[in-house]
Amino acid sequence: MPSCWNPGKRGDYLMQYVYAFITGGIICALSQILIDKTKLTPARILTSYVVLGVILTAIGVYKPLVDWAGAGATVPLLGFGYTLAEGVKTAVSDSGLLGALTGGAKAAAGGISAAVFFGLLTALLFKPADKS
Repeated sequence: MPSCWNPGKRGDYLMQYVYAFITGGIICALSQILIDKTKLTPARILTSYVVLGVILTAIGVYKPLVDWAGAGATVPLLGFGYTLAEGVKTAVSDSGLLGALTGGAKAAAGGISAAVFFGLLTALLFKPADKS
């Protein structure tokens, strides 16, 4: 890991934020370019990002980015794919082949639960309606 991830000086913490901001910003900018310049729907782009995160993790490319960028690489949808792949890898090493079915859900359970909870909360507080 780069020296900025070692706690200690205030500048070290600042650099963590800078790396996260740059990485997350690039990922989001690429998403916006795909939305604006292609006929891909946002749902297809989001799904592609999750799958790409799994693939990049499987071939060993995404872990160094996570080590460098921290939350800038783990929070966007590529990071969800990373979490799924890491969960499966860990579960397979612990439980064998059955871990391939349970590891991803176990690793991502917190994020999935938060998405369901905040989706429900938003639906209760606001009036969801079609764009008509």
